[in-house]
Amino acid sequence: MGWLGKTLGGTIGFALGGPIGAIAGVALGHTFDANNRQYYAEGRKRLSYHEQAQMTFFVATFSMLAKLAKADGRVSPEEIQTIEDFMAHELNLSPQSKKFATEIFETALGSPTPFQDFATQFYQEFQNQPQLLDIMIDVLLRLSIADGILSGSEERLINAAAGIFNFSEEKFKELKSRYAPDFEKHYAILETNSNATDEEIKKQYRKLVKEYHPDKIASKGLPEEFTTFAQDKFRQIQQAYDAVKQERGIG
Repeated sequence: MGWLGKTLGGTIGFALGGPIGAIAGVALGHTFDANNRQYYAEGRKRLSYHEQAQMTFFVATFSMLAKLAKADGRVSPEEIQTIEDFMAHELNLSPQSKKFATEIFETALGSPTPFQDFATQFYQEFQNQPQLLDIMIDVLLRLSIADGILSGSEERLINAAAGIFNFSEEKFKELKSRYAPDFEKHYAILETNSNATDEEIKKQYRKLVKEYHPDKIASKGLPEEFTTFAQDKFRQIQQAYDAVKQERGIG
């Protein structure tokens, strides 16, 4: 049973602090019905360090997405639909897991805690796992651009997260360019540019394939529900390399 199953089964006692812990506590309380709350409160088992990292990632994601959705002062029906589609189709959440994610989202919407505070705690938890920082920015960008437009208010918040994560301006520009419609996005996915030599591109490809292998990412604390993103990232790297190889005639 994964961390989410333990949490929703009411069999744990966890000690997440900070704004992420505060949101998790309220959301869990709302997720359980009256018959389950006493069982939850007894907390017979604790999450392992790895499971707590997974929970932190999960709660932080939906908290930050809530603040992002409210960046322009209101949450539109289209944004709600995007989040629901994300839960159902990208993460394939069970009904109870979806309820927990929804409670996180709605609790964060009503919380006075700013987006930057969630990003800061997330960075403190995962500062030694750059791949997970990268995936978080990818999640934020992907959902923000789902409607075809990255608004100025959304971009400012994602840029703020990138700054908190100690990403350079060039790195953030590279992350955004992964969603560009032109061929340069293939180089951006490979974290290089068209001026790189064939050998440099091969070396970079081998490095990324090793760093972003789904099994390796999962071992760093990525929730199993987000495995799709790790697999997509791995597939994007392979597809980008294939496209660049074909364009350059790399053997």
